[in-house]
Amino acid sequence: MSASQRPLPRLAQVLGYAGLIPFIALAAMTFAWSPADQAMATFALRAYAVTIVSFLGAIHWGLAMRQPQANTVLLWWGITPSLVAWVSLLVAPTAGSLILAATLWLCFVVDRRVYPQFGLQAWLGMRLVLTTVASASCVIASGLL
Repeated sequence: MSASQRPLPRLAQVLGYAGLIPFIALAAMTFAWSPADQAMATFALRAYAVTIVSFLGAIHWGLAMRQPQANTVLLWWGITPSLVAWVSLLVAPTAGSLILAATLWLCFVVDRRVYPQFGLQAWLGMRLVLTTVASASCVIASGLL
């Protein structure tokens, strides 16, 4: 069985889906509390999304390090999501939340191109679900829904 056909490790699935709990809980809290509490929940969600986006970029550094000659495109892309995510914390909450939602999707689109080159396409199904829920949570936190 090739790496692309092998099922994902159970722990990776559990941790990946558990990582959605803060997104879902904080998005729900943006509806439930006072305006001050809503602002805090929105900020907490954005801060969590920044860490996740940074993690998604860092995966590309790990892939580049597996190669004898470091792939400069992977290295440059690896820092891009974290820089965009950082900027999302410097702008208004609505814009920042939408930037993070878009960045999550951009990471997924890039990964759809890169992962197959490393035999990692089996991860894309889970990534699609994670990206959908995480980005939807960011849109909810933006207050536009």
